[in-house]
Amino acid sequence: MSRPSNALVLFSGGQDSTTCLAWALTRFARVETIGFDYGQRHSVEMTCRRRIRDKIVGVLPQTKDRLGEDHVLDLSVLGEMSETALTRDREIELGRSGLPSTFVPGRNIVFFTFAAALAYRRQIFDLVGGMCETDYSGYPDCRDETIKSVAETLSLGMDERFHIHTPLMWLSKSESWSLAYELGGEALIELIVEETHTCYLGERGTRHVWGYGCGLCPACDLRAKGYNVYTSTL
Repeated sequence: MSRPSNALVLFSGGQDSTTCLAWALTRFARVETIGFDYGQRHSVEMTCRRRIRDKIVGVLPQTKDRLGEDHVLDLSVLGEMSETALTRDREIELGRSGLPSTFVPGRNIVFFTFAAALAYRRQIFDLVGGMCETDYSGYPDCRDETIKSVAETLSLGMDERFHIHTPLMWLSKSESWSLAYELGGEALIELIVEETHTCYLGERGTRHVWGYGCGLCPACDLRAKGYNVYTSTL
C-alpha cells in the first residue's frame, strides 16, 4: 500500500524553518509541525512560531487545507545539560575546538529522534528540517552526512523507511531568501521579515530591513548579509 503524502516539519519559528514549512506545504498533502522548548536563550521564537502558523496559510492560500497539528515537546533536559551560549547567559565566541559557543552538542540528532518517534505514532515518515551546510556556523550536526546518517539510523531502529528532507542544505542565505520568494512571493518575504526570529540573544526591540534582532550576533549577521545580497539582485 502506498503511504499518505504527509510530512512533519521541525519548526522553530526562524527564517529557515519557516521557509521549509512553506516548501513542505507546497509539496505534501498534509503537513504537521513540531517545536522544541529546550531552555533556549532566544525562547521568544516559541511565541513567533505560533504567529507564523496562524498567518502562513494566508500567505499560501492554495495550501489552506494542508496545515495540520502542531506539537511542542519539552526538552528542557537538553538545555540543562548544555553549557552553551544558546542556553546560558554567556559570551558568543569560538571555543578551542573551533566551534562557536552557540553549538548545542547533539541538538539536531535529539530533535530528529523525538520527531521521528512522534511521527512513527502518527504514521508520518517524511521529516523536514532547515539544516544547511553552505551558510552555517560550523555545527557538525547540520552537515548533510550527519543528516543522512540519522535518517538511516532512524529507519533501522524503527523498521520503517524515514526520509529527511533538507531543502536548504546547499543554499546560501541569499538563496534561501530567493527560495522563499519563489514559494510565496513578497507576502512570504514580508512574513519572514516581520514574524520570524533568528537572533541568538532573543532581541526583538530593533527592527532592521531584514527583520528583528540585535544585529551583532552571528545569526543576525548571516541573515542580514544574505538579505542584502538577495535584494541587490532584484
